[in-house]
Amino acid sequence: MKLVIGDKNLSSWSMRPWVLLRHFGLAFDEMLIRLDQPDTKAKILDVTPSGKVPCLITDNGHAVWESLAIMETIAENHPQHAMWPRDAAARALARSISAEMHGGFADLRQNMPMQIDMHAPGLGATPATLFDIARIDAMWNDCLARSGGPFLFGEFGIADAMYAPVVMRFNSYEPALSEGSRAYARRVTALPAVAAWIDDARKEAAR
Repeated sequence: MKLVIGDKNLSSWSMRPWVLLRHFGLAFDEMLIRLDQPDTKAKILDVTPSGKVPCLITDNGHAVWESLAIMETIAENHPQHAMWPRDAAARALARSISAEMHGGFADLRQNMPMQIDMHAPGLGATPATLFDIARIDAMWNDCLARSGGPFLFGEFGIADAMYAPVVMRFNSYEPALSEGSRAYARRVTALPAVAAWIDDARKEAAR
């Protein structure tokens, strides 16, 4: 497999499948295309007709784009790993909150963009952004209460990967969160795959 990604400091969508692959120890080649360069669009269009990263090139040469579709494909091709919960009700909830992350929280995205090397407590805390954060806080606590943790559905999976860039935002902007959500964010940050992404992002930003 080859995963085409954007800058690790900035590309929240690229982070999701990269962390999932790394966490489950699946071999893949990484192709990083720097964003906001004169040739960025052309380089991405050479790989995927969507013109966006990330994009997964499967072992048989098929291109899969959009983070959630990429992770669904990874899960489908590696059923030995419980990337979605085995329980049907929990799996339905995990898919629902993952899709909500994929299509929602526009104010959080706009006002608190992922920039891992940034530390700016309080920046971007508009009423609409705080509404998004409250929804995420409540969602995390509900999932953790149902599963018993330590991750949203017990073990780390696709739903956690979908929200890993949100954790990065919360680390940067430090909005008020419940203790349960703060503890969950600390666990996600400390996960080896996430820590590796953060380390790469900081090195990238320092260049």
